[in-house]
This record gives sequence, structure tokens and C-alpha cells, in this order.
Amino acid sequence: MSLVPADNVLAVCTVVFGLAWLGFWIDTLSIGRKISGVVWVLCGAMLLSNFQVIPFKSQVYDFVGGVLVPLAIPLLLFKSDMRRIFKESGKVMLIFCLASAATVTGAVLGFYLFDLGEIGPKVAGVYSGGYIGGAVNFLAVSQVVEMSTDEFSTAISASSIVSILALMILLAIPSIKWITRQFQSAYAITEDGVENKVALKSKVTSFRLTHLSGALTLSFLICTVSKFVAAKTGFEQYTFLIITALTLLIANLFPKLMNRIEGEFDTGLLLMYLFFAVVGAGTDMSAFLGAAIVLFFYGSFIIVIHLVVTFALARTFKFGLEETVVASGAALVGPAVTAAIATSRNWRELVTPGIMCGIFGYAIATFIGVSISGMLG
Repeated sequence: MSLVPADNVLAVCTVVFGLAWLGFWIDTLSIGRKISGVVWVLCGAMLLSNFQVIPFKSQVYDFVGGVLVPLAIPLLLFKSDMRRIFKESGKVMLIFCLASAATVTGAVLGFYLFDLGEIGPKVAGVYSGGYIGGAVNFLAVSQVVEMSTDEFSTAISASSIVSILALMILLAIPSIKWITRQFQSAYAITEDGVENKVALKSKVTSFRLTHLSGALTLSFLICTVSKFVAAKTGFEQYTFLIITALTLLIANLFPKLMNRIEGEFDTGLLLMYLFFAVVGAGTDMSAFLGAAIVLFFYGSFIIVIHLVVTFALARTFKFGLEETVVASGAALVGPAVTAAIATSRNWRELVTPGIMCGIFGYAIATFIGVSISGMLG
């Protein structure tokens, strides 16, 4: 029995929402650039459940995973206007595509080199999706390939550590003289430890109830239609894939309308952070530790192949170091962190391309990840 009973819905919700708040707060701190709030949410929830403060299972967890998570996907993809993405991303998009191909290469090679067991094809798919798009794709692919809760928790926990290492490498690369000499540079390289005073004016999200309620209604409608189509066609496991495809269709048919919506992306992030808290809470650490080691080395292998292939091709095609770092970051650590990397280095012109490539990764990564799992399964 846990300190917080499983049937005390309000108390469990208090802890879950509190963990989400903790993650968002840490993301506002300097440490959040090094270790994402997602990692703190996962680890915090894992510790609380394993020390019997909160339960391993609760109807709250079922509601978050079964209702709120599907709802988050459209909210995060409503701004995926492909025409705008390709228009504003420029050369960085070409490198991002090379980086995505490098991720797939690493995932497939690693699948044959490491003994991943029966979940090997699933892990290859979710890691491909996660290292091209982000956590939302990691989740979507895991649902399509029917990965269990324990398998998902182990996979994402190991992946989170690898993502931290990838971020540290990306931050260090522009200061490694041997690497900088291999590339042409149009930017001044900031030395490690020197604070960059240039900051971009951040857009303040406006939460308009008409916008947010409309976005939630549309998201519910997309999830309802997708689930109906999946059930009628007998492909229930592809519900998340249908949700993604239908959202992208709407986003590109009505780009101006979708672009005017405010507050939906932040709401989607909140739902995802709630999900990470739920995943951590349902993880038995004694079962996690053994399986996570192999997945950590597998994920690390993918990152190494990604970086080596991406930077080798970028040098061959004479792309700039800064553009390559931003494109690689958009795939490995997502648009928000990539924007922070570009800002900290004073690569202001690369902030928008980095964000656009990251959003493009959200749009395509689920399809790529599912394809990889199907090919290797």
C-alpha cells in the first residue's frame, strides 16, 4: 500500500500535476538546458512510486494515457504547415534530412549488433522516431507497435540519458578546434564558459479561451474520427498514426486558421508532461535497471552514428558547422532546445530554421519509426 491510495483520485492528481509543474519550472532554469524537465519528471515519479509514496497503478494513470495523450498529438501538430516549414528552413532542412537518414542508419545497424531481445524491432522504431522528431513521436510509435508500459518506460528512461549526452556533445562541438577547422564558418564561435549576452525576444503565448476551447474541440474530433476509422478498418493499433495523418491534413488545408490559434502547443506540452509523470509512476525500478543498460548502449550507438555520418556528409557537401549543429539538434533534442543552442551561440539567423526543422521532424518521425519497426519485425 502506498502513502497516497490509488483510489484517492484527487490526491493522485495533485502529485501528477505537481510533477508536471516541477518539469516546467526546471525547464526555465539553466540546468533545464542540460537536463530536460522531462527527465526530472520521469525520475521524480519513479522514485515516489518505488518508495511507495504514490501507487504503481491508478485510474488516473489510465485516463491520462487513454484520453489525454491522444488529445495532445493534434495540439502539438496544428502548426505543421509544410509550405511554411520548407520556405523558412532553407539549407538547414537539407542537413536535417541527412541527419534523419543517419539516425535510421544507426538504428538499423544497432539492431543487428546489439542483443535487444524480442522488443528489438519496437525499440528500433521508437528510437528512430524519437531521434528524428521528439518525445511525442517516441510515444506515438510505441503505441502503434503495441509496446507495453514497462517496455516503454525502460526505453524512454534509457533514451533520456542518451539525449542528455547528445545535447552535451552538440554544445561542445563548436568549441572543439579540430572540428571547427574542418568547416567554413560565418559566425563567431563563443568560447565555453563565456555567457552570451544576445537574447531573442520571446513570443508570449496568449491563452484565449475561444482559441483553446476550439483547439481542444478539434483535437477531440480528430481523435474520435481516427479511433472510429481504425476500429472499422480493423487497425486499432494504428490509431495514433491516423491521428497524426489527419492532423497534418487539416494543418495544411487550413494553415492560416491554424496559425492564428494560440495556446494549443503549450496545452499539448502540459498533457505530455502529465504522461511522463504517469510513465515514471508506473515503473518498477528493479525490473528497469537490468533492461535499460542494453538500451542505453544501443541509443548511444545511434547517436554516434548520427553525429559521424551527419558531420561527415555536411563537410563533404561544404555545409557550415553552425547549420549542421542546428540541423542535428533539431533531430536529436527537438526544436525548443535547438533554439536555445542557436541563441546561446548568437546564431540568431538559425533559430527559425531550427524550429521549423524540429516541427517537420514531429510531422514525419512517427511514420518513419513505424516503418522501421515493420521492416525489422
